[in-house]
Amino acid sequence: MKAILFFILFSISLSAQITKGVVKDSLTGQPIPYANIWVENENVATTSEEDGTFSITVANTKNLIFSALGYETRTLKATQVTQVFLNPKAFDLDEVVISNSIGTKQNVIGLTENTVAQAFDNGPRIDVKFFPYSSEYKKTPYLKRVTVYTDSRIEDATVKLHFYKVDANGYPGDELLQKPLIVAVKNGTKINKIDLSDFGLVMPKNGLFVGFEKLMIEKNKKEKTVINPVTKEAQIQKTYYPLMLYNYVERDFLFTFSGGKWSKQTDDVSGKVKVYEPAIHLTLTN
Repeated sequence: MKAILFFILFSISLSAQITKGVVKDSLTGQPIPYANIWVENENVATTSEEDGTFSITVANTKNLIFSALGYETRTLKATQVTQVFLNPKAFDLDEVVISNSIGTKQNVIGLTENTVAQAFDNGPRIDVKFFPYSSEYKKTPYLKRVTVYTDSRIEDATVKLHFYKVDANGYPGDELLQKPLIVAVKNGTKINKIDLSDFGLVMPKNGLFVGFEKLMIEKNKKEKTVINPVTKEAQIQKTYYPLMLYNYVERDFLFTFSGGKWSKQTDDVSGKVKVYEPAIHLTLTN
């Protein structure tokens, strides 16, 4: 029996290894910080450091999906990722009419009646909150501010915020921003108000998804020793901060990004689902 157990553990140790590499721009050769690295079809992921380096525990037979804002997504075997070069994405820019925001009016959207929020670790996945469009937003079309609620046990933890358009199938699609929006948050439970005025973002006519991505990097990591209640052995528990606060609400659907793809949670019977939704709201202006 011990021999069989040893063989199983030995097989696992051979198949799952710590894979290290670096993500770079294919044109300039410069490192790409905060790139997403996902194990395909699994809720296992990491983030590249500021120098583009990364490490992830993955079986040699698995695929890794690499993505970064402004670059084409690339899928590679885990054995082929010592250096990963991403191609800059070519953008088809829509015609834009430049106008200055007056800022005399404000409209706060997305506040929930459920003011009780819970903080928990959502792992490496991206959860988003959907903001449907309303005709009343014509008076305040610009995104002035996004407010997110976080809980952190370290100082200056960093997170990435996403603003997705709605694609033809109703899923989160292209991003409104062409560069990552990295935000530092303070220690403790905080209400973080991030100014978006300089980006000139306009509320899309078919709605907007706003998402929160945990950065699985060393500066965001906090470790502590815990005792396994079953084996009684000491183990190192790793937590990546900050944690997002969530509201428990009733919605038509909830989208989550994991394993390199979006999934939709819904209920075909009742039409509504009870979900934990990121505690996020927006301020619009004219």
